[in-house]
Amino acid sequence: MPPFAPGWPSWNGGWPRSKAGQAEAARIARALASLEPGAPSPEAFRAAVLRRLWRQDAALLRGLAAYRRHPHLRALSDPPVLWSEGSARLLDYGGKGRPVLFVPSLVNRHYVLDLDEGASLMRHLAGRGFRPLLLDWGWPGPVERRFTLTDHIAGRLERALTAAPAGLVLAGYCMGGLLALAAALRRPDRVAALALLATPWDFSADPQAGGLARLLPGLEPLMEPAGALGVDMLQSLFAMLDPYAIPEKFRAFSRLDPAGDRARRFVALEDWLNDGVPLPAPVARETLGGWYGENAPARGAWAVAGLPVLPRDWRGPAFVAIPARDRIVPPGSALPLAAAIPGAVTHVAQAGHIGMVAGQGAEAALWRPLGDWLAAL
Repeated sequence: MPPFAPGWPSWNGGWPRSKAGQAEAARIARALASLEPGAPSPEAFRAAVLRRLWRQDAALLRGLAAYRRHPHLRALSDPPVLWSEGSARLLDYGGKGRPVLFVPSLVNRHYVLDLDEGASLMRHLAGRGFRPLLLDWGWPGPVERRFTLTDHIAGRLERALTAAPAGLVLAGYCMGGLLALAAALRRPDRVAALALLATPWDFSADPQAGGLARLLPGLEPLMEPAGALGVDMLQSLFAMLDPYAIPEKFRAFSRLDPAGDRARRFVALEDWLNDGVPLPAPVARETLGGWYGENAPARGAWAVAGLPVLPRDWRGPAFVAIPARDRIVPPGSALPLAAAIPGAVTHVAQAGHIGMVAGQGAEAALWRPLGDWLAAL
């Protein structure tokens, strides 16, 4: 039994602090005061709430401990490197079919698309006869920390396109979808078709956009010493998008069979989430200020090396996958991109942002529909 009385805050004291919270506490207090004789007292109600919170905390700690002691480690070997430059590599998963070059985000490791045995979009597509290529941006060194979005797109990504076979499908995931779209518009001679997966476009549809943009001035002193937005700060920004989801997922993990497939997939994804990379400071300024703050892409104001990035200018086949349960890129942000590309095939995946590409249901949610679209090109 937790030590409720002396160490816990007074139910009627300074908690909760917000006006809305205080109003709710007052409403509950009035309701408790009007209880019928024999009903639980306010003190009993308070004790019940604290017991519930204690049980939730205990489940959270069990889940964290179970994750830390789980033995699973990613053991997949990297495929051959087709091209490299600085910290970037283009990984070639083989096959004689149509090449599909995948562009991941700059803020997460590439291997979410090649996560684990039985949890790899790359190896699934290779098994269907395609030739998947995966761009690994790598850990940004002193040179990459000076890169802008133009340097990444008109520089590294275009040179990777030149090293890959012509007539490929260019596929971008999350932020990588914006980079892929810009590169495809610049190099239609190299790109035959475009696939955009969980890609944001209209940032005004994201209720968090304004708050993220307003953080930029406060982040400047943190970025200046290293020339990048560090991994810990990026993790904090992602956590702000849905802070209650983090403890809840570990509580759910505490109830799983540690030897089961779901537990293994959870550990593989959590290891990937904790293996982030810094974001170059110039890119952080462009994305937080220009994308989230000014909604530059949807307003037609985002340009790469002087060329506006306008989805309506893409004339080839396009596939736009939108996770229905996405909390990182809300569907309202991604749907306008699908509508802006002439003739785009829109696929609504019954999954979340990460679950669509690497979750337990990823094969049905995305892998097979994407493969079917590729096969029909």
